[in-house]
Formats: sequence, C-alpha cells, structure tokens
Amino acid sequence: MLSMRIAVTGSSGLIGTALVRSLTTEGTSQDEGSGKRHEVVRLVRRAARAADEVEWDPARQYVDAVGLDGCDAVVHLAGAGVGDHRWTDAYKKELRDSRVLGTAAIAEAVASLEVPPRVLVCGTAVGYYGDTGDRAVDESAPPGSGFLASLCEEWEAAAAPAEEAGIRVVFARTGLVVAREGGAWGRLFPIFRAGLGGRLGNGRQYWSYISLHDEVAALRHILDTAELSGPVNLTAPTPLTNREVTEAMGRVLRRPTLFTVPRFALRAALGEFAEDVLGSQRVLPKKLLDSGFAFAHPSIDASIRAALG
Repeated sequence: MLSMRIAVTGSSGLIGTALVRSLTTEGTSQDEGSGKRHEVVRLVRRAARAADEVEWDPARQYVDAVGLDGCDAVVHLAGAGVGDHRWTDAYKKELRDSRVLGTAAIAEAVASLEVPPRVLVCGTAVGYYGDTGDRAVDESAPPGSGFLASLCEEWEAAAAPAEEAGIRVVFARTGLVVAREGGAWGRLFPIFRAGLGGRLGNGRQYWSYISLHDEVAALRHILDTAELSGPVNLTAPTPLTNREVTEAMGRVLRRPTLFTVPRFALRAALGEFAEDVLGSQRVLPKKLLDSGFAFAHPSIDASIRAALG
C-alpha cells in the first residue's frame, strides 16, 4: 500500500488509539503495525493546536473541511460509549446524536471537497442485526429490532451524502473487542482475574468478538481493498456463547468461573441496556473472509492471550 493521508475521528478511543499507532508506525510487529507509515490527521472537538489536527463539532454538525483537503481516506470512529452509562432517555439521545449527527457532518464535509477522499470507513456495530438467537447472520441480513438496531440503521443512513458523491463508503460493523484497555472486555478482565467472573444470565447467548489486533488489521485491510464497500462485519469467524467465553476466560486466566449474574440483577444494574447484554448475536465476517483477510487470532483463547500481551 502506498503511503496515504488519513483523517481519523475518535482517535483517543480504544480502537482509534490502536489504529493511529498502527498507521503511524512503520514495521511488521504485531503491536506496532505493518507496512508503510501513513500521515494521520486527527479530528478534535476543540480548536486545532497542531498541524495534524482538524477541528470539528459533531453536535453542531461542523467540520473544518479545509483541513481534510488532500486526505486519501477518512476513518470515522467517534461516538458516545454504549455501555458507559445507564440508558436514560437523555443518554439514548446522546448516543444517537453523537453517531447520527457526527456521521452526517463527516459525510457532508467529505462530499463538499473538490477532490474528495477515495474511501470513508464508518465504524458501526453488529447491533444492527438485533437479537439473532442461534441463527448465524452475515452482511446480507436485514436490520433487527430494538434501540441499538434502529440506531445503527440511522447511523449508517447518515453517510448517504458521501455515497452520493461517489466515495467508497464502508460500514465496519464491529463486535465485542477483546482488549484490556477499554470497552466491555476491559471491564471483564479485572473481575475474572479476581476469580469473580461467571456467565451472564443463562449463558446461551452468542457473543461475536474480535481481538483488538484483528480489528485494527481489518480496518487497514478495508482501506486497502477497493472492492469492499457497504457493510463489512468485523468479528472473529466463530462466534461463541457467553458460557463458552466464560470458560475460556477461566481457562486462560486460570481462575474459577463459578459465579453467575442473573437476568434480574443485570436489569437492575443496567436498565434497558441489559437486554442487549443478554441478547444473542451470531454474526459472521463473510465479506472479510471472501476478500482474503486472514485473522491473527481467530479463536477466543488466542484473542484473550493477545489482549494479555
């Protein structure tokens, strides 16, 4: 891949931090990235203070589009954390606005450029499919029902201005990222290390996971692969049940997994979000695999070990 100028939103988040580190590091090591070093422009929600910063404000749908001139690609990862707060009406509005308004602002900004970027990668989520139960789904599946599914549908629709401008748009529908540094798994590690981990509810719900390394590698693969467009699932090839994931955490960390968090306790603690935690999503990365992507950590044990470093 030739060296590119790539703009990134959400560059301080879990995935954004790892992606920027990979893109700006020349080499082939698993931790530091691979191939060419790229120039990264970070979108920040304040006045730009450095040459590699561009100001934007998703709430106002403002982007300093001049700062995106010359960008070959934009990777849009920004959005309020789904599991950061209880889902009050106010926080659900924040979740929606941070994604839908932010995506619309980015899409309109890149569409307005005289020479637009070749590709816009929007990080979305496997929540698009809703609760799939035991049924395996790939990118051809329709949207599901529920708050997260409808949010994902609006989120992706907000990128329409970029698609209409002829830009290749990819929706990177990400599953649960296995990482110590943050996200849902970042909260699980300390609990399991303390020997307090266990299955959630009946444990039969499917979890579609991906290692942080494979998440970043998949995003870079999408940037490189011109034939990929539309939805692309970023999940490991074999989703597992929560019970199987719990057993793997105990096995790798060498800790007991005797505790169980009952459904009523999750509902009391998380409110409406508990239904998504207990929901089942058996999502397959068909388009990634068909395009030749090779997972470094296809199994849950390998993903957990990679997160432990």
